[in-house]
Amino acid sequence: MAEETSLEIEDTSKGKKKLIIIAVSAVIIAAVVGYFLLSGGDEQVETLADEPNLEQNTTPSSSTATVKLGSALYVAMPRPFIFNVPGAGRDRIVQIKVQLLVRGEVNEETAKKHIPLIESTLLSVLSTTTADELGTSQGKETVRIAALEKVQSALSNVEGSKVIERVLFTGFVMQ
Repeated sequence: MAEETSLEIEDTSKGKKKLIIIAVSAVIIAAVVGYFLLSGGDEQVETLADEPNLEQNTTPSSSTATVKLGSALYVAMPRPFIFNVPGAGRDRIVQIKVQLLVRGEVNEETAKKHIPLIESTLLSVLSTTTADELGTSQGKETVRIAALEKVQSALSNVEGSKVIERVLFTGFVMQ
């Protein structure tokens, strides 16, 4: 009987060793897979620099343009825009929350410094639209692009560069 208990103890210790080896192997495999999944995004960053539609800062001193693509930062307008727009049947009240996409901390600080100019420009563009335009996604996109062009133009006159890359409507209510 003493021999049977010693055999059972040896069998359970072998089973525990196998279980530990399997658990360690699983952790190592999971770590390797996680590393490859998380580090796979490097290629996408390179393709963003090659995209022609992005506004990019260039250094004017060199004969060939050197691309400096900063990190994307968002500047939120301090309050939503609330205004009246004429409609076919009746006038409507519109509330739009806006954020601005800028590249780099320098452009972020410049945009924050010129919030009153940006608000005024956006309000003038938004208030010239109609409820029929803002009722369709195509009309919203047209207004957003017009707002971007006007804001870039206003900031170019003041700062000498296009600080804002995109105007984003993050909240939209029309009553």
